Amino acid sequence: MREAALAGRVPPRPPRTVIGESWSRVLSLGVNPDSGRPNSPISAEELEYRRQASALGELLPVLREGLVRIADAAWHIMVVTDAEGRVLWRDGSTAVRRSADRLGFAEGASWAEDVVGTNAIGTALVTRAPLQVHSAEHFVRTHHGWTCAAAPLHDPRDGRLLGVVDVSGPAATLHPATLSLVSAVVRVAEGELRSRHWAAVERLRSIAAPLLSRFDGQALAVDRNGWTAAATGMAPPPGRVALPASVRAGQAWLPSLGMCWLEPLPGGWLVRIAGRERAPAASRVLLDVSRPRSWAVTVSGAAGSWAQQLSPRHAELLFVLAVHRSGRTAAELADDLFGDPSRTVTVRAEVSRLRRNLAGVLAHRPYRFADGVDVQIVRPRHPWELLPHSVAPAVLAARGFG
Repeated sequence: MREAALAGRVPPRPPRTVIGESWSRVLSLGVNPDSGRPNSPISAEELEYRRQASALGELLPVLREGLVRIADAAWHIMVVTDAEGRVLWRDGSTAVRRSADRLGFAEGASWAEDVVGTNAIGTALVTRAPLQVHSAEHFVRTHHGWTCAAAPLHDPRDGRLLGVVDVSGPAATLHPATLSLVSAVVRVAEGELRSRHWAAVERLRSIAAPLLSRFDGQALAVDRNGWTAAATGMAPPPGRVALPASVRAGQAWLPSLGMCWLEPLPGGWLVRIAGRERAPAASRVLLDVSRPRSWAVTVSGAAGSWAQQLSPRHAELLFVLAVHRSGRTAAELADDLFGDPSRTVTVRAEVSRLRRNLAGVLAHRPYRFADGVDVQIVRPRHPWELLPHSVAPAVLAARGFG
Protein backbone atom coordinates (compact mmCIF):
# COMPACT_ATOMS: atom_id res chain seq x y z
CA MET A 1 0.00 0.00 0.00
CA ARG A 2 2.73 2.44 1.01
CA GLU A 3 4.82 1.82 -2.09
CA ALA A 4 1.80 2.40 -4.32
CA ALA A 5 0.96 5.62 -2.47
CA LEU A 6 4.54 6.89 -2.86
CA ALA A 7 4.45 6.11 -6.58
CA GLY A 8 1.07 7.79 -7.07
CA ARG A 9 -0.63 4.51 -7.95
CA VAL A 10 -3.88 3.08 -6.62
CA PRO A 11 -2.91 0.57 -3.90
CA PRO A 12 -4.08 -3.07 -4.18
CA ARG A 13 -6.12 -2.46 -1.03
CA PRO A 14 -6.82 0.95 0.51
CA PRO A 15 -5.11 1.71 3.83
CA ARG A 16 -7.15 2.73 6.84
CA THR A 17 -8.75 6.11 6.18
CA VAL A 18 -6.78 7.85 8.94
CA ILE A 19 -3.51 6.43 7.54
CA GLY A 20 -4.33 7.22 3.91
CA GLU A 21 -5.22 10.83 4.76
CA SER A 22 -2.01 11.18 6.78
CA TRP A 23 0.11 9.79 3.92
CA SER A 24 -1.49 12.35 1.58
CA ARG A 25 -0.71 15.21 3.98
CA VAL A 26 2.87 14.06 4.47
CA LEU A 27 3.48 13.60 0.74
CA SER A 28 2.23 17.15 0.17
CA LEU A 29 4.62 18.40 2.88
CA GLY A 30 7.58 16.87 1.07
CA VAL A 31 8.74 14.60 3.91
CA ASN A 32 11.50 12.18 2.81
CA PRO A 33 9.95 8.67 2.91
CA ASP A 34 13.30 7.06 3.68
CA SER A 35 14.57 9.26 6.49
CA GLY A 36 12.08 12.01 7.28
CA ARG A 37 13.30 15.57 7.78
CA PRO A 38 16.31 16.66 9.84
CA ASN A 39 15.18 16.35 13.46
CA SER A 40 17.42 18.43 15.70
CA PRO A 41 16.42 18.23 19.37
CA ILE A 42 15.84 21.47 21.24
CA SER A 43 18.47 22.52 23.77
CA ALA A 44 18.51 21.17 27.31
CA GLU A 45 17.50 24.63 28.58
CA GLU A 46 14.53 24.81 26.21
CA LEU A 47 13.50 21.27 27.10
CA GLU A 48 13.53 22.07 30.81
CA TYR A 49 11.56 25.26 30.19
CA ARG A 50 8.88 23.34 28.30
CA ARG A 51 8.71 20.72 31.04
CA GLN A 52 8.23 23.37 33.71
CA ALA A 53 5.60 25.21 31.64
CA SER A 54 3.59 22.07 30.82
CA ALA A 55 0.65 20.94 32.96
CA LEU A 56 1.64 17.39 32.03
CA GLY A 57 4.53 17.41 34.50
CA GLU A 58 2.17 17.22 37.48
CA LEU A 59 0.46 14.20 35.87
CA LEU A 60 3.64 12.15 35.42
CA PRO A 61 3.04 10.06 38.60
CA VAL A 62 -0.41 9.06 37.27
CA LEU A 63 0.93 8.23 33.82
CA ARG A 64 3.91 6.28 35.14
CA GLU A 65 1.79 4.29 37.56
CA GLY A 66 -0.59 3.30 34.79
CA LEU A 67 1.85 2.63 31.96
CA VAL A 68 5.55 2.35 32.77
CA ARG A 69 5.58 -0.99 34.57
CA ILE A 70 3.50 -2.61 31.83
CA ALA A 71 5.52 -0.92 29.07
CA ASP A 72 8.79 -2.06 30.62
CA ALA A 73 7.62 -5.66 30.92
CA ALA A 74 6.39 -5.67 27.31
CA TRP A 75 9.60 -4.15 25.91
CA HIS A 76 7.97 -0.79 25.29
CA ILE A 77 8.60 2.79 26.36
CA MET A 78 6.18 5.47 27.50
CA VAL A 79 6.63 8.83 25.77
CA VAL A 80 4.97 12.14 26.68
CA THR A 81 5.05 15.04 24.20
CA ASP A 82 3.76 18.60 24.26
CA ALA A 83 1.09 19.93 21.89
CA GLU A 84 3.72 20.56 19.20
CA GLY A 85 4.94 16.97 19.28
CA ARG A 86 8.21 17.66 21.14
CA VAL A 87 9.21 14.71 23.34
CA LEU A 88 9.31 15.94 26.95
CA TRP A 89 9.70 12.67 28.88
CA ARG A 90 10.49 9.00 28.19
CA ASP A 91 10.40 6.02 30.51
CA GLY A 92 10.36 2.24 30.29
CA SER A 93 12.59 -0.46 28.81
CA THR A 94 16.27 0.52 28.77
CA ALA A 95 16.95 -1.58 25.67
CA VAL A 96 14.07 -0.01 23.76
CA ARG A 97 15.19 3.46 24.81
CA ARG A 98 18.60 2.73 23.28
CA SER A 99 16.88 1.66 20.06
CA ALA A 100 14.78 4.82 20.16
CA ASP A 101 17.95 6.90 20.55
CA ARG A 102 19.32 5.41 17.34
CA LEU A 103 16.09 6.46 15.61
CA GLY A 104 16.29 9.99 17.04
CA PHE A 105 13.23 9.27 19.21
CA ALA A 106 14.72 11.10 22.18
CA GLU A 107 13.85 13.89 24.61
CA GLY A 108 13.63 17.21 22.79
CA ALA A 109 13.03 15.70 19.34
CA SER A 110 9.96 16.58 17.29
CA TRP A 111 7.57 13.75 16.45
CA ALA A 112 5.15 15.90 14.44
CA GLU A 113 3.89 14.70 11.07
CA ASP A 114 5.71 17.41 9.14
CA VAL A 115 9.04 16.14 10.51
CA VAL A 116 8.78 12.35 10.80
CA GLY A 117 5.69 11.61 8.72
CA THR A 118 2.78 9.39 9.72
CA ASN A 119 3.17 8.15 13.28
CA ALA A 120 0.90 7.66 16.28
CA ILE A 121 2.04 10.84 18.08
CA GLY A 122 2.07 13.27 15.17
CA THR A 123 -1.08 11.93 13.55
CA ALA A 124 -2.96 11.90 16.89
CA LEU A 125 -2.00 15.58 17.27
CA VAL A 126 -3.70 16.28 13.95
CA THR A 127 -6.78 14.06 14.33
CA ARG A 128 -7.25 14.75 18.08
CA ALA A 129 -8.13 11.07 18.51
CA PRO A 130 -6.37 7.97 19.92
CA LEU A 131 -4.47 6.03 17.29
CA GLN A 132 -2.27 2.97 16.87
CA VAL A 133 0.22 2.93 13.98
CA HIS A 134 1.93 -0.34 13.14
CA SER A 135 5.01 -1.12 11.07
CA ALA A 136 4.70 0.02 7.42
CA GLU A 137 1.75 2.27 8.27
CA HIS A 138 4.52 4.64 9.34
CA PHE A 139 5.42 6.89 6.40
CA VAL A 140 9.16 6.87 7.02
CA ARG A 141 10.82 3.54 6.20
CA THR A 142 13.16 3.56 9.21
CA HIS A 143 10.12 3.43 11.53
CA HIS A 144 8.73 0.22 10.06
CA GLY A 145 10.24 -1.85 12.86
CA TRP A 146 8.03 -0.07 15.42
CA THR A 147 4.47 -0.15 16.70
CA CYS A 148 3.07 2.87 18.54
CA ALA A 149 -0.19 3.66 20.36
CA ALA A 150 -0.95 7.25 21.34
CA ALA A 151 -3.80 9.27 22.82
CA PRO A 152 -4.10 13.08 23.02
CA LEU A 153 -4.49 14.56 26.49
CA HIS A 154 -6.72 17.63 26.88
CA ASP A 155 -7.09 20.14 29.69
CA PRO A 156 -10.68 19.67 30.95
CA ARG A 157 -10.76 23.29 32.11
CA ASP A 158 -10.73 24.75 28.61
CA GLY A 159 -10.45 21.82 26.19
CA ARG A 160 -6.92 22.85 25.23
CA LEU A 161 -4.68 20.13 23.81
CA LEU A 162 -1.79 19.64 26.25
CA GLY A 163 0.08 16.91 24.43
CA VAL A 164 0.13 13.21 23.65
CA VAL A 165 0.85 10.10 25.71
CA ASP A 166 2.37 7.26 23.70
CA VAL A 167 3.54 3.69 24.21
CA SER A 168 6.00 2.46 21.58
CA GLY A 169 8.07 -0.63 21.00
CA PRO A 170 9.28 -3.21 18.47
CA ALA A 171 6.66 -4.13 15.88
CA ALA A 172 6.84 -7.78 16.91
CA THR A 173 5.45 -6.84 20.34
CA LEU A 174 2.16 -5.47 18.95
CA HIS A 175 -0.77 -6.07 21.30
CA PRO A 176 -4.33 -5.05 20.34
CA ALA A 177 -5.12 -3.88 23.89
CA THR A 178 -2.28 -1.33 24.05
CA LEU A 179 -4.31 1.53 22.58
CA SER A 180 -7.20 0.87 24.98
CA LEU A 181 -4.78 0.90 27.90
CA VAL A 182 -3.16 4.18 26.84
CA SER A 183 -6.57 5.80 26.28
CA ALA A 184 -7.82 4.66 29.69
CA VAL A 185 -4.77 6.03 31.52
CA VAL A 186 -5.13 9.36 29.67
CA ARG A 187 -8.76 9.57 30.83
CA VAL A 188 -7.62 8.95 34.41
CA ALA A 189 -5.04 11.74 34.06
CA GLU A 190 -7.66 14.13 32.68
CA GLY A 191 -9.89 13.21 35.62
CA GLU A 192 -7.06 14.14 37.99
CA LEU A 193 -6.80 17.55 36.33
CA ARG A 194 -10.57 17.98 36.61
CA SER A 195 -10.52 17.21 40.34
CA ARG A 196 -7.72 19.71 40.94
CA HIS A 197 -9.61 22.30 38.91
CA TRP A 198 -12.77 22.09 41.01
CA ALA A 199 -10.73 22.21 44.21
CA ALA A 200 -9.16 25.46 42.96
CA VAL A 201 -12.60 26.86 42.06
CA GLU A 202 -13.77 26.09 45.59
CA ARG A 203 -10.78 27.96 47.06
CA LEU A 204 -11.56 30.95 44.85
CA ARG A 205 -15.19 30.84 45.98
CA SER A 206 -14.16 31.10 49.63
CA ILE A 207 -12.11 34.22 48.81
CA ALA A 208 -14.64 35.88 46.51
CA ALA A 209 -17.94 35.29 48.30
CA PRO A 210 -17.36 37.87 51.09
CA LEU A 211 -16.15 40.39 48.51
CA LEU A 212 -19.19 39.95 46.25
CA SER A 213 -21.61 40.29 49.17
CA ARG A 214 -20.73 44.00 49.34
CA PHE A 215 -21.71 44.71 45.70
CA ASP A 216 -25.15 45.99 44.67
CA GLY A 217 -24.82 45.37 40.93
CA GLN A 218 -23.96 42.36 38.82
CA ALA A 219 -20.57 40.80 39.40
CA LEU A 220 -18.92 37.40 39.43
CA ALA A 221 -15.64 35.78 40.29
CA VAL A 222 -14.16 33.45 37.71
CA ASP A 223 -10.99 31.40 37.61
CA ARG A 224 -8.28 31.95 34.99
CA ASN A 225 -10.21 29.75 32.54
CA GLY A 226 -13.48 31.62 33.05
CA TRP A 227 -15.27 29.09 35.28
CA THR A 228 -17.62 30.83 37.71
CA ALA A 229 -16.79 30.43 41.39
CA ALA A 230 -19.30 32.92 42.83
CA ALA A 231 -21.71 35.59 41.60
CA THR A 232 -24.12 38.28 42.76
CA GLY A 233 -27.04 39.98 41.04
CA MET A 234 -27.29 37.26 38.37
CA ALA A 235 -29.94 34.56 38.41
CA PRO A 236 -28.80 32.14 37.26
CA PRO A 237 -25.13 33.04 36.81
CA PRO A 238 -23.28 31.66 33.78
CA GLY A 239 -21.36 28.48 34.44
CA ARG A 240 -18.44 29.86 32.49
CA VAL A 241 -17.44 33.17 30.94
CA ALA A 242 -15.37 33.17 27.77
CA LEU A 243 -12.43 35.41 28.62
CA PRO A 244 -10.31 37.02 25.89
CA ALA A 245 -7.11 35.31 24.84
CA SER A 246 -5.07 37.97 26.67
CA VAL A 247 -6.70 39.03 29.94
CA ARG A 248 -5.59 42.17 31.75
CA ALA A 249 -7.01 44.35 34.48
CA GLY A 250 -9.24 47.22 33.41
CA GLN A 251 -12.19 47.74 31.11
CA ALA A 252 -12.98 44.95 28.67
CA TRP A 253 -15.80 44.04 26.33
CA LEU A 254 -17.03 40.44 26.55
CA PRO A 255 -19.57 39.38 23.89
CA SER A 256 -21.49 37.32 26.48
CA LEU A 257 -21.72 40.06 29.13
CA GLY A 258 -21.14 43.43 27.51
CA MET A 259 -18.81 46.05 28.93
CA CYS A 260 -17.06 44.88 32.11
CA TRP A 261 -14.33 45.87 34.53
CA LEU A 262 -11.83 43.15 35.39
CA GLU A 263 -9.80 43.07 38.58
CA PRO A 264 -7.31 40.32 39.54
CA LEU A 265 -8.08 37.90 42.35
CA PRO A 266 -5.85 35.11 43.71
CA GLY A 267 -6.39 32.38 41.14
CA GLY A 268 -8.82 34.31 38.96
CA TRP A 269 -10.66 37.53 38.12
CA LEU A 270 -13.40 39.71 39.54
CA VAL A 271 -15.74 40.67 36.69
CA ARG A 272 -18.05 43.63 37.30
CA ILE A 273 -20.68 44.15 34.60
CA ALA A 274 -21.25 47.72 33.45
CA GLY A 275 -24.40 46.96 31.49
CA ARG A 276 -25.20 45.65 28.05
CA GLU A 277 -26.53 49.02 26.93
CA ARG A 278 -22.95 50.29 26.92
CA ALA A 279 -21.73 47.59 24.56
CA PRO A 280 -22.45 48.33 20.89
CA ALA A 281 -23.14 45.34 18.68
CA ALA A 282 -20.30 43.48 17.05
CA SER A 283 -19.60 44.44 13.45
CA ARG A 284 -16.90 41.98 12.37
CA VAL A 285 -15.99 38.34 12.98
CA LEU A 286 -12.67 36.86 11.87
CA LEU A 287 -12.54 33.06 11.90
CA ASP A 288 -8.95 31.82 11.65
CA VAL A 289 -8.75 28.15 10.65
CA SER A 290 -5.42 28.48 8.84
CA ARG A 291 -3.38 26.43 11.33
CA PRO A 292 -3.53 22.63 11.64
CA ARG A 293 -3.84 22.38 15.43
CA SER A 294 -5.08 25.78 16.66
CA TRP A 295 -8.14 27.82 15.63
CA ALA A 296 -9.48 31.13 16.89
CA VAL A 297 -12.36 33.57 16.53
CA THR A 298 -11.96 37.33 16.89
CA VAL A 299 -15.04 39.51 17.40
CA SER A 300 -14.69 43.27 16.83
CA GLY A 301 -16.98 46.26 17.21
CA ALA A 302 -17.13 49.84 18.36
CA ALA A 303 -16.52 48.67 21.95
CA GLY A 304 -13.29 46.88 21.08
CA SER A 305 -12.25 43.37 20.14
CA TRP A 306 -12.23 39.96 21.80
CA ALA A 307 -10.47 36.78 20.75
CA GLN A 308 -10.59 33.20 21.94
CA GLN A 309 -9.24 29.80 20.95
CA LEU A 310 -11.82 27.33 19.64
CA SER A 311 -12.38 23.68 20.35
CA PRO A 312 -12.32 21.35 17.31
CA ARG A 313 -16.12 21.03 17.29
CA HIS A 314 -16.74 24.78 17.62
CA ALA A 315 -14.21 25.46 14.85
CA GLU A 316 -16.16 23.10 12.58
CA LEU A 317 -19.50 24.65 13.50
CA LEU A 318 -18.42 28.26 12.98
CA PHE A 319 -16.78 27.32 9.68
CA VAL A 320 -20.05 25.83 8.39
CA LEU A 321 -22.03 28.90 9.49
CA ALA A 322 -19.44 31.22 7.94
CA VAL A 323 -19.75 29.37 4.62
CA HIS A 324 -23.57 29.28 4.74
CA ARG A 325 -24.38 32.92 5.57
CA SER A 326 -28.09 32.45 4.91
CA GLY A 327 -28.23 30.03 7.83
CA ARG A 328 -28.69 26.34 8.58
CA THR A 329 -31.44 24.49 10.39
CA ALA A 330 -30.52 22.12 13.21
CA ALA A 331 -31.06 19.16 10.87
CA GLU A 332 -28.88 20.71 8.16
CA LEU A 333 -26.10 21.40 10.67
CA ALA A 334 -26.33 17.83 11.96
CA ASP A 335 -25.94 16.58 8.40
CA ASP A 336 -23.03 18.99 7.83
CA LEU A 337 -21.18 17.89 10.98
CA PHE A 338 -22.13 14.22 11.42
CA GLY A 339 -23.69 13.11 8.14
CA ASP A 340 -26.82 12.37 10.18
CA PRO A 341 -29.66 14.95 10.12
CA SER A 342 -31.30 13.28 13.13
CA ARG A 343 -28.57 14.42 15.57
CA THR A 344 -30.27 17.73 16.25
CA VAL A 345 -30.04 17.47 20.05
CA THR A 346 -26.23 17.44 19.90
CA VAL A 347 -26.20 20.36 17.45
CA ARG A 348 -28.55 22.47 19.56
CA ALA A 349 -26.42 21.88 22.66
CA GLU A 350 -23.20 22.91 20.87
CA VAL A 351 -24.76 26.03 19.33
CA SER A 352 -26.20 26.97 22.73
CA ARG A 353 -22.69 26.85 24.23
CA LEU A 354 -21.35 29.01 21.42
CA ARG A 355 -24.17 31.55 21.70
CA ARG A 356 -23.47 31.99 25.42
CA ASN A 357 -19.98 33.16 24.45
CA LEU A 358 -20.99 35.02 21.29
CA ALA A 359 -24.21 36.76 22.33
CA GLY A 360 -25.33 39.18 19.63
CA VAL A 361 -23.08 37.53 17.05
CA LEU A 362 -24.99 34.29 16.42
CA ALA A 363 -28.71 34.24 15.64
CA HIS A 364 -31.12 31.31 15.45
CA ARG A 365 -34.17 30.14 13.45
CA PRO A 366 -32.18 29.35 11.39
CA TYR A 367 -28.74 29.25 12.99
CA ARG A 368 -26.57 31.93 11.36
CA PHE A 369 -24.29 34.88 11.94
CA ALA A 370 -26.34 37.96 12.83
CA ASP A 371 -27.36 40.37 10.08
CA GLY A 372 -24.92 43.21 9.61
CA VAL A 373 -21.92 41.26 10.89
CA ASP A 374 -19.03 41.09 8.43
CA VAL A 375 -17.67 37.52 8.57
CA GLN A 376 -14.26 36.63 7.16
CA ILE A 377 -12.51 33.26 7.08
CA VAL A 378 -8.73 32.87 7.13
CA ARG A 379 -8.17 29.54 5.38
CA PRO A 380 -4.97 27.48 5.18
CA ARG A 381 -2.77 27.79 2.12
CA HIS A 382 -3.78 24.33 0.85
CA PRO A 383 -7.37 23.00 0.98
CA TRP A 384 -6.25 19.67 2.45
CA GLU A 385 -4.86 21.52 5.49
CA LEU A 386 -8.35 22.76 6.50
CA LEU A 387 -9.24 21.42 9.99
CA PRO A 388 -7.28 18.20 9.35
CA HIS A 389 -8.76 16.54 12.47
CA SER A 390 -12.27 16.82 11.07
CA VAL A 391 -14.35 14.10 9.43
CA ALA A 392 -17.41 16.37 9.15
CA PRO A 393 -18.95 15.99 5.66
CA ALA A 394 -19.05 19.78 5.17
CA VAL A 395 -15.34 20.09 5.95
CA LEU A 396 -14.44 17.12 3.75
CA ALA A 397 -16.35 18.80 0.91
CA ALA A 398 -14.48 22.06 1.49
CA ARG A 399 -11.19 20.15 1.27
CA GLY A 400 -12.32 18.74 -2.08
CA PHE A 401 -13.03 15.21 -0.86
CA GLY A 402 -16.80 15.51 -0.61
